Amino acid sequence: MKLDPKIPPGKLQEKWDYYKDHCPLVSPANKKKHHILIVGTGLAGASAASTLAELGYNIKSFCIQDSPRRAHSIAAQGGINAAKNYPNDGDTVWRLFYDTIKGGDYRSREANVYRLAQVSNNIIDQCVAQGVPFAREYGGLLANRSFGGAQVSRTFYAKGQTGQQLLLGAYSAMSRQIAQGKIQMYPRREMLDLVIIDGKARGIIVRNLVTGEMERYVGDAVLLCTGGYSNVYYLSTNAKNSNVTAAWRCHKKGALFANPCFTQIHPTCIPVSGDYQSKLTLMSEGLRNDGRVWVPKNPEDKRHPNQIPEPERDYYLETRYPSFGNLVPRDVASRNAKQVTDEGRGVGKTGLSVYLDFRDAIKKQGKDAISEKYGNLFQMYERITAENPYEVPMRIYPAVHYIMGGLWVDYNLMSNIPGLHVLGEANFSDHGANRLGASALMQGLADGYFVIPYTLGSYIATTNLPPVDTSHPEFEQAENTVKDKIKKLLAIDGNKTVLEFHRELGRLLWDYVGMSRSKNGLKYVSGKLAEVKEEYWNNVKVPGNNSDFNKNLEFAGRVADFIELGQLMAQDALSREESCGAHFREEYQTAEGEAQRNDEDYSYVAAWEYQGENKESILHKEDLEFENVALTQRSYK
Repeated sequence: MKLDPKIPPGKLQEKWDYYKDHCPLVSPANKKKHHILIVGTGLAGASAASTLAELGYNIKSFCIQDSPRRAHSIAAQGGINAAKNYPNDGDTVWRLFYDTIKGGDYRSREANVYRLAQVSNNIIDQCVAQGVPFAREYGGLLANRSFGGAQVSRTFYAKGQTGQQLLLGAYSAMSRQIAQGKIQMYPRREMLDLVIIDGKARGIIVRNLVTGEMERYVGDAVLLCTGGYSNVYYLSTNAKNSNVTAAWRCHKKGALFANPCFTQIHPTCIPVSGDYQSKLTLMSEGLRNDGRVWVPKNPEDKRHPNQIPEPERDYYLETRYPSFGNLVPRDVASRNAKQVTDEGRGVGKTGLSVYLDFRDAIKKQGKDAISEKYGNLFQMYERITAENPYEVPMRIYPAVHYIMGGLWVDYNLMSNIPGLHVLGEANFSDHGANRLGASALMQGLADGYFVIPYTLGSYIATTNLPPVDTSHPEFEQAENTVKDKIKKLLAIDGNKTVLEFHRELGRLLWDYVGMSRSKNGLKYVSGKLAEVKEEYWNNVKVPGNNSDFNKNLEFAGRVADFIELGQLMAQDALSREESCGAHFREEYQTAEGEAQRNDEDYSYVAAWEYQGENKESILHKEDLEFENVALTQRSYK
């Protein structure tokens, strides 16, 4: 299979303009004739739905929550990047592009990333017009703060609630279109299969999570905006409902899955405190602007942190990376935290945490200034840990956060299945092997507000889409496939709960496909995951039935998909014999312990094709061409 990214011709800076100048258009009258199915109502889904409805398309929008505004985008804290250069510190669209390419360790497409940087400024204007309450300087201008992987301040924020405020802006635009009848909203629905007719994505099968009924929906295109799959690790910063099922079912229908092993570990999370936990809590990367990361120099030093004098503290990020200090990218900060704790210098009862200390910032700026920037984050930390971060350092440790992998898409955000477009974190396209902080919100809104209106229109204008309805045999077959899987799960009546299997899966992946990976470990975990899958389908206990609200059944289907995804993640990590970004193979590192890429053999997107139950997936490669940036060993020193 040849993967065509469909990148427009011309200079990098002109490709998106060329595309917009030459792409086929759909007239306003004809837009009203087309029906689009959008799965997910986070920033990508909500912005796409509101924008396409505003243009005249008829939208059906689906989410698993009881309200669109409960999508996981609401949990994002730190901010959203854009190259406005309000601080006048030297930022440009090119620098945002370069930082993103470099931060992703040169494993993403130049054209997609440059387009993201180009439209970033439009996002800020759009959101300000919607009333998003970004923080402002004393004179009224929008404020910026720094994030990891950049030497400029380009992150716009609303205290520690940026995702919530951006989602409310998109949701308000969406609500307007719902009121006008251009968007039909279907909450409490979970997409369980994709319907392909004549080789094109034309519909979906969803389960009504309240009644258990199967429902069929038909459209001219499907937009998948379902977020990432960090919950494959069980413990992550994602909401418990976040899952891979919609994307995985599309993968099993033929959509290629790209770079599944590229998992971002966020360095600034509240550490694990016990086996009872079901998720982890993120502390915004924005805290690293003023917080200093350190551990005791002496592994035996177990004193209260406030009693450890300055000369006996190791501010290891500032020492090792003087140019970036505490604002190195997430993969670098995470690996260094693991290294110092492996040396026995971790803090807290478990020894699996490091300090994030605001003592110096409070002395310099005052408690009120720090509270104005981070007040709600400090409150959240204190409620969870019963420790006051104004008085003692926070304790943080890396945790699974964001997924760079996802369904393969071309420049049009369309998968290899015509008509199936994938937006936001559900696709692989922009972040390479490591996402820079504050770029997730940027990508979701860029895809929804400013990219998909053009690329979807191009698809609609150039594709023959004869009328079909839900009585088509492909709908019948897809629905029966879903029903058979549910019946099989309910009939097992085993001895282990879904939760027990999920915990076991998560532990295996964290230990062997987590912050570091090795050839032997990946081979071992591949065998273990095959055993877990075999046991799952013979010994899982799913109480209840399919005719009403059943959370156990919901999670049973999702964990079944997670197990298969975990197998592919291990396969992908084993096949990529290099270290790049968040993919750290222990066999491939520099003398200083940094990730060592192999550009000659692995400068490609790994796109995996599903071959059937218990069959090994086939690897397809999209070679990455770098015509505008030099492939250099990343350095933040």
